[in-house]
Amino acid sequence: MTDEFKTIKEVAEGYYTEKRSKFFAFAHHVETVDEVKDILVGYRKKYYDARHVCYAYMLGAGREEFRANDDGEPSSTAGKPILGQINSNELTDILIVVVRYYGGVNLGTSGLIVAYREAAADAIAHATIETRQVEEVITYTFAYPQMNDVMRIVKEMSPRILSQTFDNTCEIKLSIRQSEAEELRNRLGKLL
Repeated sequence: MTDEFKTIKEVAEGYYTEKRSKFFAFAHHVETVDEVKDILVGYRKKYYDARHVCYAYMLGAGREEFRANDDGEPSSTAGKPILGQINSNELTDILIVVVRYYGGVNLGTSGLIVAYREAAADAIAHATIETRQVEEVITYTFAYPQMNDVMRIVKEMSPRILSQTFDNTCEIKLSIRQSEAEELRNRLGKLL
């Protein structure tokens, strides 16, 4: 298993039009299903006059939590093509919403698939894609006299320090790349 994943940095927009139907796409960085729900509520309110608000999302570094929704479009003509763009770009922690304004001419299933796919692809094309590391949090408790040894390991392995408490009993909370977590645990464990 790799300890890296690709996601987007900020909100990005895309657009596609076909036979007077307009498809507005919005890509968001999300980390929880609750965030997804909040964003969807916002789009349904903002675009209350739109015919369809379709979406797909992918969550987690392992890319195991996902969903595609057609919102009244024929089955698999909206959510699946959007999810397909997320997959082909190997992205996660992303939500893409495509808002459709009907133009009066039916596009047919193949036309809808192309439209939703292209709108999602345009949003991704306008997004800043970044690679992030899967991190693990390690909390280590130690006696004050061990401070120098602990801080030397922290300096050598350079994990992010999330919090630290220095008293008679000290505690440090560290976040480190998943592939290096075992080594950090072992090195700290040898100090006891």
